[in-house]
Amino acid sequence: MDTVQAALTGVLVGGLYALMAAGLSITWGVLRIINLIHFGLILLGAYLTFQLASSWGMDPILTVVVTAPTLFALGAAVQWGFDRLGISELNSLLLSFGLLIVIVQGISNLWSADYQQMTAAANPYATRSIEVGSLVFPLNTLLAFVLAIVLIGGAHMALRRTFTGRALRAFAQDRAIAAAFGIDHRRIGLLLAGAAGATAAAAGMLFALSNALTPATAFEWFGTVFAVVILGGIGHLVGTLVAGLLVGALGAVVTVVVSPAAEPFVLFSVIILVLLLRPQGLFAHGGTR
Repeated sequence: MDTVQAALTGVLVGGLYALMAAGLSITWGVLRIINLIHFGLILLGAYLTFQLASSWGMDPILTVVVTAPTLFALGAAVQWGFDRLGISELNSLLLSFGLLIVIVQGISNLWSADYQQMTAAANPYATRSIEVGSLVFPLNTLLAFVLAIVLIGGAHMALRRTFTGRALRAFAQDRAIAAAFGIDHRRIGLLLAGAAGATAAAAGMLFALSNALTPATAFEWFGTVFAVVILGGIGHLVGTLVAGLLVGALGAVVTVVVSPAAEPFVLFSVIILVLLLRPQGLFAHGGTR
C-alpha cells in the first residue's frame, strides 16, 4: 500500500512537473528557442505568490490574477528581444542562461538568499488533504494535477481547433511555407511566449503552495523539467503531460522502494534509453500537438 500511495502522490506531483515543462517544450518546438529564462519566470511567479499571500493577504491561488498577466508580458518581451536580435537556437541557450542568472540574482537581492515559505495562515492548502479509503490526496498536489490537466488540455485543444493554433502548428512544421501563406511569425511568437510565461506563473504559484523557496531552486529544476520535455517530445503538449505524470510516479516509487539517492540514477537511465530508442521522445510524431 505504501507503494500505491507513493505512486499516487508522484502522479499528482507530476502534474506540476508537466506544467513547468509545457512552456519550455512548446517554445522550443515552435520558436526554436531554448529559453532557460522560463525557469526564472517560474521562480519569480513563486516569489510573487509568496509576497502577495504573505504581505497582502491574498489567497495564494488567486495570486495568478496578478502574476499571470505580469509574466505573460515578461515572456512576450523576452521573445521580442530574441526575435529582433535574430538569436539562433544555440545562442538562445547561452543568452537565456546568462539572463536566468541575472533574474536569480535579482530575486536574491529582493528577497534574500534565505528560505522563504508561506505560513499556515497565509497558505491553508499546505496542510489539507482528501482521503478516499486508505489513499490520501494532498490538496496542494491535487490542485497541481487538476490545473495541469485543464491548462495543458485546453492548450492542446486550442492548437487543434483555433486558427492561431493551426498557424502555430504550420509554422512549427515548415516556416517557409507558413510565411508564404501569410502567417505572421512575429505576432504568433509573441503570443506563444506570453502564454508560456503565464504557465510559468501558474507553475510558480503551485510550487510555492508546497515548498520553501530559495533563489537557487531554479537550477534544481533543470534535470527533472528537461527529462519531462525529452520524454514527452519537444513541442508535444500531451506528451509533456503524460511524461510529467510518469516522471513523478517513477521518482516517488523509486524513492520508497529503493532510496531517494537512486531516483536521479533511474530517471536519467530512462532518459538515455529513450534517446537511444526514440530520439524524438516517447509521444512525439512530428509537429506541435
